[in-house]
Amino acid sequence: MPDAYPEPYDSLLLLSFGGPEGPDDVVPFLENVTRGRGIPRERLEEVGQHYFLFGGVSPINAQNRALLEALRKDFADHGLDLPVYWGNRNWGPYLTDTLREMARDGRRRVLVLATSAYGSYSGCRQYRENLAESLAVLEQELPAGELPRVDKLRHYFNHPGFLEPVTEGVLRSLSELPEEVRGGARLVFTTHSIPTSAADTSGPVEGHGDGGAYVAQHLDAARLVADAVREQTGTDHSWDLVYQSRSGAPHIPWLEPDICDHLETLHAGGTPAVVMVPIGFVSDHMEVLYDLDTEAVAKAAELGLPVARSATVGADPRFAAAVRELVLERAAAERGEQPARCALGALGPSHDVCPIGCCPARAPRPAAAGADSPYL
Repeated sequence: MPDAYPEPYDSLLLLSFGGPEGPDDVVPFLENVTRGRGIPRERLEEVGQHYFLFGGVSPINAQNRALLEALRKDFADHGLDLPVYWGNRNWGPYLTDTLREMARDGRRRVLVLATSAYGSYSGCRQYRENLAESLAVLEQELPAGELPRVDKLRHYFNHPGFLEPVTEGVLRSLSELPEEVRGGARLVFTTHSIPTSAADTSGPVEGHGDGGAYVAQHLDAARLVADAVREQTGTDHSWDLVYQSRSGAPHIPWLEPDICDHLETLHAGGTPAVVMVPIGFVSDHMEVLYDLDTEAVAKAAELGLPVARSATVGADPRFAAAVRELVLERAAAERGEQPARCALGALGPSHDVCPIGCCPARAPRPAAAGADSPYL
């Protein structure tokens, strides 16, 4: 048996959010993202200004193309015969079209890598719902026996191949700060805010399935990076977990503090410099470019607070290698073996199969679109 042995799987699907690739795409893309919420076009055009600042192009699709190539190269270099496809939730290549292509190519056992490292409704369950919805469409089109079986890879927020590039980005950003403030710089880890109702911490953390685990997972990952930075620099940098990219109705509470508010608090308290670490994101997509590189950097300049923003993992070869390890781990488990499951920190490796009730939605979802569909 070769070292790189993916049986029973015959393909990997890179599943992501998608983004516009030109000014004419922006509003249609936002209509896809907000479909069913009754948001007026005028409001979408207002939100779209974030994209127009960058020529109407989100960087996420280019970043996913780079990750796609990194995965293919890593797989080929290590003898892993596993074709890699790419599909998006909200823009081309659309998920349903990609799954249709995979079925026509004879793919019957599909592993899915979602570009979200953590558990939450939008970061995990919604991807599973999207998969179930697409498979329900294809079931009506495909001959019997040709509908693929789809399994999602586990969360990878505490995998060394995810954390090591993040740590390296922090070290690089620290070196970019003025020497006189570098030693006192605070590490501010950022992630996407979610409604507090979806982050109820009363549930168990074990298995990382409930909403409260969203915060616990980020805290664990941030602590691991901060510890690694201390080990490599000899300096114990204080750190925080904060939030960005809040959306939704103003009266609904979301996780806080917001990054810009936190910068004000740190400056008022005498913090000499900050490294912003977008640990909640896999790539430097629009929420990183706008919320951090534009808004937060402008707030820091207004305050006179030296700030640097570290890189996300993107298409780093170590992340591609981590995906290969996760693929082989899951394949071995499906064959009835007991593979080693690599994870750092206090929480350990998360589950392979999400339990019923995992990552609950903010509002009831139609039963036909539920993540507990027999297709998954």
